[in-house]
Amino acid sequence: MSFESMPRQDLLLAIDALAQEKMIDRETVIESLEAAIAKIAKHKYGEEFNIVANIDRKNGSIHVKRLFEVISSPEDKGEDYNPNTMLTVEHAKKYAKNPSVGDIVEDILPEPEFGRMAFQTARQIMSARVRDAEKGHQYEEFKDNIGDIVSGVVKRIEFGSVYVDINGKAEGYIKNTELIPGERLAVGDRVRALIMDVTRSNSGPQIFLTRTHPMFMEKLFTQEVPEIYEGVIKIKSVARAPGSHAKIAVETSDPSIDAVGMTVGIKGTRIQPVINECQGEKIDVILYSEDPAVFIVNAMQPAKVAKIIVDEDTHTAAVVVTEDQQSLAIGRRGQNVRLASQLTGWNIDVMSEAEEQERRAKEFKEKTELFTSALDVDETIAQLLITEGFRTIEEIAYVEKSELESIEGFNTELATELQNRAKSYLTKIEQDYFDNGHKNGMSDDLLKFDFIKRPIIMKLGENGIKSLSDLADLASDELVEILGEDNMSPRLAERVIMKAREIAYGIVQDEDAE
Repeated sequence: MSFESMPRQDLLLAIDALAQEKMIDRETVIESLEAAIAKIAKHKYGEEFNIVANIDRKNGSIHVKRLFEVISSPEDKGEDYNPNTMLTVEHAKKYAKNPSVGDIVEDILPEPEFGRMAFQTARQIMSARVRDAEKGHQYEEFKDNIGDIVSGVVKRIEFGSVYVDINGKAEGYIKNTELIPGERLAVGDRVRALIMDVTRSNSGPQIFLTRTHPMFMEKLFTQEVPEIYEGVIKIKSVARAPGSHAKIAVETSDPSIDAVGMTVGIKGTRIQPVINECQGEKIDVILYSEDPAVFIVNAMQPAKVAKIIVDEDTHTAAVVVTEDQQSLAIGRRGQNVRLASQLTGWNIDVMSEAEEQERRAKEFKEKTELFTSALDVDETIAQLLITEGFRTIEEIAYVEKSELESIEGFNTELATELQNRAKSYLTKIEQDYFDNGHKNGMSDDLLKFDFIKRPIIMKLGENGIKSLSDLADLASDELVEILGEDNMSPRLAERVIMKAREIAYGIVQDEDAE
């Protein structure tokens, strides 16, 4: 822009044109020009002065001013006194009628002449300011689009990582680990990816893209299935082994709609574009259910489940299948059961009917030994309790006494004695638990955190997590790393940390948002 001899109304038109071209705020362009004019004026009148320039937003006239702070005396300012930016009340009367201490008075200066060198300086300052504003605008634009899919053209490839030109606006970066395994992109290819993160940098916004994240698949389905876009069908969760296999759980509140069928489309017309975009990834569309057992059975597709046993306390499920379904249920290298676990948030163990019988026999033996030892009874009584459905000492201690009395061969005296022994055993276990925790430096708020099993809590203590706030400050992947995926799935880790934050800090977070 040349404002060397530009009519002032034309100056405003040029400012508007530049703002529109760069898609930045008009005020930003004007402020950049004001800074440039002030810089030129300082070259002429002295860098030591506080000089500002103002452009009238209505008529384009330019006003250059030298500003002074009104002080009572140089002595009052001491070492901070600057004769180039400060005036006493008496001297300030030259520029204002009734100046007071603390006022800012203005010395109106002639508008500087814009010679060739001055104009070059102004243009450089403006260009830098406009570029910075442009980068800021790009950052804000893309920051607000985290989690959205963008399309761009492959600009260059370095060490397997791909740099993408996003519609000429910015450059995106797909790390080689965020590319679908096996796909080969070339310079000039058009590619779609999910904005995973956006950060600021001197060269502009750094836009990190991914094609492997589960949300990438979720957004692809949102684009391909109108009912998902409109919210009639909801995607509850997605689990992926990128480029190989994926599972997606869907639901709808409208009983007249087949959520799975609508998502797949007639002869796969809706799911096929997603499969193609994901390099042939096999996708199982699963019907979500609030009932964990039903959801887990659905998630195990294409395997057929004969029986399922869920333990809500440990968030684990034992899935029993026939011999011919076992390899299908587990999947190649455990992929099917691993994806089902990720999809549902439950730790899933697959076993054959023979293994399940063996497990039940082992469990029966362990419970018999526990009841015999804890209650100081013989095997016959212990096995009678197990046969009647008692699984824990707590159940025996706190069940209605009439339930124990109703067991064949039991009476009131025996029922009372069993409950007393059960309560004594639990009291001792409780005391030992807290004593061991305190010896390990653990606080009561963590020891009393009943959202997870006590052996898990003790393992946390062994790994330096001594209080509930220590647990609340962890990230979910840190908790999984400490406990191992056998004890804690990523989804369960999120729920545990959310609960810890709720208790420790009063932070209540919506689980769906998490």
